[in-house]
Amino acid sequence: MSDNLPPCPQCSSEYTYEMNALMVCPECGHEWVPTAGGAESGSSSGSGERVIKDAVGNVLTDGDTVTVIKALKVKGSVSGIKAGTKVRNIRLVDGVDGHDIDCRVEGFGAMQLKSSVVKKA
Repeated sequence: MSDNLPPCPQCSSEYTYEMNALMVCPECGHEWVPTAGGAESGSSSGSGERVIKDAVGNVLTDGDTVTVIKALKVKGSVSGIKAGTKVRNIRLVDGVDGHDIDCRVEGFGAMQLKSSVVKKA
């Protein structure tokens, strides 16, 4: 595995670890998405493209087909999205609250998903 994990940007702890697509600090509880350049100084205008990975670590790109890996509840719907549902032609966006995939789910319509609940098909 990778031995050069970045320190926590809040408390500078060296005991950080990866959890799905996030980095986690066990000392202060801070969670963040690591940047490709390794600089975690809070600069929102990065010099490169943001890399979005699925739940198992595969890099996602626009137009990919993904599979939902866990059942999801949908507001206003009696039934949610079942695990194993395929979603075609995704778009990667800077979403709100970690929702970084914009897509159309058959039977539900347009919605945003988190990359941590999908797997590249």
